[in-house]
Amino acid sequence: MKIGIIREGKVPPDTRVPLDPKQCAYLRSEYGLNVVVQPSPIRIFKDEEYVAAGVPLEEYLGDCDLLLGVKEVPKDQLIPGKTYSFFSHTHKQQVYNRPLLQAVLNKHIHLIDYEVMTDNLGRRIIAFGYFAGVVGAHNGFWTYGKRTGSFELPRMKDLYDYAAAKKVYAELQLPPMKIVLTGTGRVSTGAAQVLEDMGVHQVSPRDFLRETYDEPIYTQLVGRDYLKHKDGDPFDKLHFYQHPEQYVSAFAPFAKQADMMINGIYWDNKAPAFFTKEDMASPDFNISVIADVTCDIAPIASIPATLRASTIADPVFGYDPQTGEETAPYQEGGVDMMTIDNLPSELPRDASTAFGKMYIEQVIPHILAPNSAMIERATIARHGRLGPQFGYLLDFAEG
Repeated sequence: MKIGIIREGKVPPDTRVPLDPKQCAYLRSEYGLNVVVQPSPIRIFKDEEYVAAGVPLEEYLGDCDLLLGVKEVPKDQLIPGKTYSFFSHTHKQQVYNRPLLQAVLNKHIHLIDYEVMTDNLGRRIIAFGYFAGVVGAHNGFWTYGKRTGSFELPRMKDLYDYAAAKKVYAELQLPPMKIVLTGTGRVSTGAAQVLEDMGVHQVSPRDFLRETYDEPIYTQLVGRDYLKHKDGDPFDKLHFYQHPEQYVSAFAPFAKQADMMINGIYWDNKAPAFFTKEDMASPDFNISVIADVTCDIAPIASIPATLRASTIADPVFGYDPQTGEETAPYQEGGVDMMTIDNLPSELPRDASTAFGKMYIEQVIPHILAPNSAMIERATIARHGRLGPQFGYLLDFAEG
């Protein structure tokens, strides 16, 4: 099998890679796979590092059996009839990527999407989510520091790796503040690590709402903390996963207490938003900074103020709760939104190596096995048709 690491073509550019030089060399030596790399001037791991590891550079990848990338491949760069793996961001019917899905089908691409690679219990097996949470939390604090002037942080993108960030955290003096963190998956785990390394103490949701503190604290919310059944029935996690439309938000008490929100949930389109635009316009709404790592774009979103994705170059925009419109950041009465959708790119070395490790351990055995059920579950499209799990995308693909 010949595997090609493609050059990232999406704009703004992403510096991450699916496999670092040592991992490519490992697959060549231990598995006998012919792994090659398309030259790129923007990767965090330079062409010379791949060559030094014994990995060939090849501009033409049309003879590869599998092409690996990270972000969406521009539709004019897709090679017809080839097999690709990347994050296509199409399975939730993201309108902005409808043209990409149409191109995948028209060009008879076999698309194996990382985002829908799951085990037999439906759990995702590979993701950048942990590092999205790490960078998202860091950027949330950076935004709060810029807004209040109470402390300063360097950008994560300007630090070599997370070890360098931890040295900064050791000297950081945060003011008393209350942070609400949502979710318990990879994203929130990464965010919680930053909070711990910054010395922010965790408290229960009950104490978060009832107690006062003279130090920075946070609480981590799960579904039962901020959701309730429409009919007043007890919250049931399995029932919520099966019928999210039967639940409403109970987040309002936390919005009255929190200074900052870090949103790290996986949000179902049928689930309720945490709050509405009208809620945000209320005088009781206290949150002034939202780091929306989830980054579903409004109006189909868990955060109605996520009007767009921000960028690493321009990470924050303001939201005016009274008009519902975007403003300049750091305005009196506004909410500052950090909504970067490629957060791990600010920590590309750590994120790429961790992702490559998961890929080798969790995916490569299935790639090499005949008729893998996991690969079948992750097949968005093949030979011009939608995969067996994704027939529901037909109307979406046809526009």
